[in-house]
Amino acid sequence: MPNRRKDNRVPRSRWVLRGCALTLVLAVSAMFGGRVTLAANSVNLLETGSSLLYPLFNLWVPTYTHVHGNLRITTQSTGSGTGISQSVAGIAQIGASDAYLSDAMMRMHSNMLNIPLAISMQMVNYNLPGLNRSHLKLSGPVLAGIYDGKITNWSDGQIAKLNPGVKLPNHSIIPIHRSDGSGDTFIFTQYLAFSTQDWANSISYGTTVSWPAVSGGLGAVGNPGMETALKDNPYGIAYIGTSYEDAIEKDGLGIASLLNKSGNFVLPTASTAMAAANVMVAKTPKDERISLIFAPGAQSYPIINYEYALVSKQQPSGDVAAALRSFLSWGISKTGGNAPHYMMAVHFVALPPSVVQLSQAQIAEIQ
Repeated sequence: MPNRRKDNRVPRSRWVLRGCALTLVLAVSAMFGGRVTLAANSVNLLETGSSLLYPLFNLWVPTYTHVHGNLRITTQSTGSGTGISQSVAGIAQIGASDAYLSDAMMRMHSNMLNIPLAISMQMVNYNLPGLNRSHLKLSGPVLAGIYDGKITNWSDGQIAKLNPGVKLPNHSIIPIHRSDGSGDTFIFTQYLAFSTQDWANSISYGTTVSWPAVSGGLGAVGNPGMETALKDNPYGIAYIGTSYEDAIEKDGLGIASLLNKSGNFVLPTASTAMAAANVMVAKTPKDERISLIFAPGAQSYPIINYEYALVSKQQPSGDVAAALRSFLSWGISKTGGNAPHYMMAVHFVALPPSVVQLSQAQIAEIQ
C-alpha cells in the first residue's frame, strides 16, 4: 500500500502559530498603511459557525487585532447551521459556513452576501486496527451504502472490490455523522448525492438530513466531536474537515483515497484540491454560490469547497461596516489571511485571483 503522504503539512504546534502571528504583523501593517482606513472608534465583531473554519479564524484574529487595536473579534465554533441562522438574524456579523445560502434563503434574506474566504477539503477517515497507515479506497456509492445501512461490515464485497489484496476485518462498521446543523454534512452529502442516484433520490443533501437508522451509528457535534468519536470507536468511519488533519495524524487514524468523477482514486492534498478548483473557478457566479463537489478532472479531489463568510450588506453602523470590509479584505489577500503560512497550517488552499476579485466586489457592498 502507498506510504502516508507528507506533502503540504505544517504541524499546528505553538511555534507555528506564534510564527504566523509574528512574521505577518509587519506585512499586515504595510498592507493597510495608507490604503484602508479602519473606524477610529472601538468595534466588536462576532464570528460564529463552521468548526472547519474555526481554526483559521483563530490564526487570523490575533495577528489582525494586534495591529488594529480598536477591534475585538470573538470567534465561536458552533457549526455552520448556527452560523447561517445567527448571521441572517443579525446576531453575528460574520456567519462562518461551509455551505452557501440556498435560493430559498436568499429570497427571504436578499441582503445577505456569501463571500468565499479560502478553499477547503473534507477527508473521509476511519479507525481500523492495523490498516490506519494505509489509504483505503472508497467511493461515493460505497459510502452511501455505509451511511444508509446497506453495507454493514468492513469485509463487504463492495469494499473488498475497491481494495484488492487488503485483508479487511470481519467487523461491523460504525458510521459517524454530524448531529448538529453542519456545512460538513452539506458537502459530504453532496458528494454522495452527486455520485449515487439512490442517495440523491432518497436523502439528497443539506446541512441537516434525515440520516437512515443504522445499527451502531453515532452522532457527534462539530469536527472536534467527530474526530474524538472516531478515535474512541475502533471500526468507525467519519467525515472530517482538513483543518483537523493534524489531530487525525496525531491519533493515528486513517485517511481514505476517494473515487473522483474521472474514475481515479485521489487523496486530499493541495495539488488535488487545486486540480479540482482549476476546473470550477471559471464557473463561479458573481454571488459566488456554487458547489465545487465532484469536479471533473483526472487528479481532482472530489470533496473541495469554498469556505464562506455570510455577511449582511447593511450593518448597524459605518464603523462596523468599515471594520468588516477591512478585516475580510485582509483575510482574502495573499499577503494577509490567504498567505501560505495560514493556508498550510490548516491544510486549506488560497483563493485563485479571479475568485479574490469576486469576493472583493462583494465585500465592497457592505455598508
